[in-house]
Amino acid sequence: MTERAPRKPLLVSSDERAVWRESEPQLAAGHPTIDLAWKGDRHQTMEGFGGCVNELGWLALKSTSEEAREEVLKALFDKTGDGLRLELNRIPIGATDYSVNWYSCNDNEGDYAMERFSIDRDWQNLLPYVKAAQAIQPDMKWFASPWSPPTWMKHPQTYNYGKLVATERNLQAYALYLLKFVEAYAQEGVRISQVHFQNEPVTHHRFPSCVWTGEEMRDFLKRYLGPLFQEKRPEIELWLGTLNTDSYDSYAGVVLNDPEAKAYVSGVGYQWAGKQAIQRTHVAFPEMRLMQTENECGDGKNTWEYAHYIFSLLWHYLNNGVESYVYWNMVLPKGGECTWGGYQNSLVNVDPDSGEVMWNPEFYLFKHVCRFVGNGSVRLDLQGGWSGNAIAFENAEGRKAFIVHNPHDAPRTIAISCEGAIYEVPMTAKSFHTLVI
Repeated sequence: MTERAPRKPLLVSSDERAVWRESEPQLAAGHPTIDLAWKGDRHQTMEGFGGCVNELGWLALKSTSEEAREEVLKALFDKTGDGLRLELNRIPIGATDYSVNWYSCNDNEGDYAMERFSIDRDWQNLLPYVKAAQAIQPDMKWFASPWSPPTWMKHPQTYNYGKLVATERNLQAYALYLLKFVEAYAQEGVRISQVHFQNEPVTHHRFPSCVWTGEEMRDFLKRYLGPLFQEKRPEIELWLGTLNTDSYDSYAGVVLNDPEAKAYVSGVGYQWAGKQAIQRTHVAFPEMRLMQTENECGDGKNTWEYAHYIFSLLWHYLNNGVESYVYWNMVLPKGGECTWGGYQNSLVNVDPDSGEVMWNPEFYLFKHVCRFVGNGSVRLDLQGGWSGNAIAFENAEGRKAFIVHNPHDAPRTIAISCEGAIYEVPMTAKSFHTLVI
């Protein structure tokens, strides 16, 4: 048997002036001061990176040519290509802030048996997006979450405010509603592996939303949702998410310290203000899987400056134990306008008038990570003065990737030590770099 030739080290660099430059890294001369080192310790095993499909994203993709649309989809999902290889992605249950308008999967008041439950609406702009992604990556993993229950289950009966009315009949029906969704998608060949049963339960939004307390989430899990899924679809994981709260005590602490509720919880999903609660969750329940479920979304300007802020979020969540990290809107029309007002960033924009595709700074930032790190990668413990600006992994192929952020307005050169070799990495001002060994 012929042995495979060793793969050469690679250095990738990105900044506002040159978005993706590949070169061969150089060994450091002499005995430089080590700025960043891996000395053998390892942390969590990654489950992957992903993003969310939304109706406005598919409309943006439909507005460009078939060739350009395929290029974008492959850049996002093709695990054999040179793009992001996103492998754990999110599907909304009903309307989000980036749906065309409000809808749920059952707007028929009083249908507690869910006899008129339907995903017909999803065939307009959601399932085609899911199917297109799955055609490129057939083993794609999906998780699902609602922004709001059907309005007839709420008080007041509006999609963008209020709470689920906590009657026995309502709670049973809502658990059944969520089960019906994953079963309907399974019939269409889409396997949803996780349900996070409320998006951002802390906040009344102007777009679809629903507020829950930690106690309400605990009781719904252990009395309704958990028993139903355990009986009907035990292979589907139930997650406590997607939490946007900075209060560990009021949500994760309430649910996970209840043994009966905790028995149904496979993981905890955090986003936005949840970054303030994830550390305590990880310390208190180190065995509990964690996910960053929605990358913060900016203002639609898609600046390099915001990409530098996003690196700090990646660093924070990964150093506090998440095994998966999920972007929000992967694709949006140019400007990123929300149906209910406001503007948000995306990895890719499409000009609906010209069909032009624009690759945004956060696409290149995530490419620094996702191109080399995926399911089965292990986060490496880093030491040295630049460890506060770096993350590192050993991927399933055995290659080690050091992702380094230079946030300064001036160039820097650092020395990275790994397994006896020391590499010199020159960094331009305000830049990202990945050293692959």
